[in-house]
Amino acid sequence: MSTEHTVKAGETLSLIAKRYLGNAGRYKEIATLNQIDNPDKIYVGQVLKIPSDSLQESKQQKQDPQPEASETQTTRSVTAEGESLVSLEELKTIFHKAKDKDVEQYCDAINECLRINEINTPLRIAHFLAQIAHESGCLHYTQENLNYSAKALRSVFGKYFPTDEEAEQFARKPEAIANRVYASRMGNGDEASGEGWRYRGRGFIQLTGKHNYESISRDTGVDLVNNPDLCATDPKWIVETAGWYWSKHRLNAKADQDDLKGVTRAINGGYNGLSDREAYLNLAKSTLNIQKAA
Repeated sequence: MSTEHTVKAGETLSLIAKRYLGNAGRYKEIATLNQIDNPDKIYVGQVLKIPSDSLQESKQQKQDPQPEASETQTTRSVTAEGESLVSLEELKTIFHKAKDKDVEQYCDAINECLRINEINTPLRIAHFLAQIAHESGCLHYTQENLNYSAKALRSVFGKYFPTDEEAEQFARKPEAIANRVYASRMGNGDEASGEGWRYRGRGFIQLTGKHNYESISRDTGVDLVNNPDLCATDPKWIVETAGWYWSKHRLNAKADQDDLKGVTRAINGGYNGLSDREAYLNLAKSTLNIQKAA
């Protein structure tokens, strides 16, 4: 016995596989059955054949109650908004340097972010996860570390600390450092305003500067200008700052082209850490079963 599915707007093979086969990772089976060479390219109205075990599994799921979630459960997480695009087990594999509790903490927030920002194909997901893995030190950092030594200040921010004496005065004083280096730019007031510190980098892609906090607040309807610490303490906003930045810079288009350098430049301003980003990207591709183009 077999069934067919007509593709609707916004659907991906992963979502279809999750619906019929109970596991989004089985999208490759649907692709093979329908002779689809690129799983990221399906179109609205396309009629897909679904592997024959889907109906039997669907009936079985209705008859059998689902077991309670446990620490060893590897099925995909489901949030209030719907089924996930990437499973907890896949995230643990990709964020392999992170503690399990940290991956678990962010799993639902990541899936919500993927849906909201239409990061909804395996290739888009792989690029997004690779970038936040690098930028956050594999989910470790949620805000900018400004605890610089005098030597580091002279090396990194020499423009703002032109002498050793000035650098020594500011060394290991994160708030003072932020107020100096971020003063009178990115929408911030002068050094005395304290806005350099107030709007320092937060979230997995370091949302920085008052203009950015104002912009994300307008776009989301949530007042992050007056509540900037949410971007470093609330899993939803720690992740969504990255998703918002991703959408704002139209990075889905670059991910669709598998343009690692283009994505990296848009996030970093250059190619710092490119080899590490590439390593995470390759791991994500392998985990999500993305095949190399012929």
